[in-house]
Amino acid sequence: MKKILSSKTTLITLVLLCFCGFRINAQSAKFKVLVVASQAKDHWKSISAGKEFFEKLGAENHFSVDFTDDTSKINDANMAKYQVFVMFHLAPFDMSASQQAALQKFAEQGKGWVGVHAAGLTGKQFLGPNSTAKYWDWFETFMGGVTYSPHPAFQDGMVVVEDHKHPVTKNLPAKFWLADEWYEWDKSPRGNVRVLATVDESTYKQNKPMGDHPMVWTNENFHRMIYICIGHSPTSLVNPNYILLMRNAILWAASK
Repeated sequence: MKKILSSKTTLITLVLLCFCGFRINAQSAKFKVLVVASQAKDHWKSISAGKEFFEKLGAENHFSVDFTDDTSKINDANMAKYQVFVMFHLAPFDMSASQQAALQKFAEQGKGWVGVHAAGLTGKQFLGPNSTAKYWDWFETFMGGVTYSPHPAFQDGMVVVEDHKHPVTKNLPAKFWLADEWYEWDKSPRGNVRVLATVDESTYKQNKPMGDHPMVWTNENFHRMIYICIGHSPTSLVNPNYILLMRNAILWAASK
């Protein structure tokens, strides 16, 4: 009988310890991050690996993550719970007008925004010829006044870190290789944004050479905005330099 009671006591103790452990982890989170992913098929491989990637990043760096592909979560009441909003391949034209307004309010309040790859798809061409939706001019300005231009084939290219003083590029090497879709724009956003990293166009075949070709930038007219153009492939999510870049971006976006 004593052995049975002892076993039960041990089991209860273990359950309580596990429960307390989860409580401590939740309470020790420094801030909360909302990651809203796209439902687009052309990014599903990266998106399917994204939940584990962001949750692991959060566990290692003491922030909590809510990962979803439900855009209805982008509303004023829900967004108020978070310090950082990550658009993970979620294009701005895949958001309703009310969701766009919620993001604009979030950014203008000085909270952190991290846009990944397709999150930066700007341009009226995405509305479609029969669309009655109003083009979101604010977001184009937010992105530095650029519009998307068709990208070349997926291929290896070299990322060049230009600004080593910014916290987002901390401890990154001067250059690193990545396989990606190298998005192109109608022009460089430089002059409207602070460019942190570019791509060396001599290392891959472009669709339309830009010359000055930023890949990571921040619009300093907003308190904590960072756009990371790279990240189309799930291979990026296991690349140490990309992991560090994303870690730095989220931590910086959460800072005051």
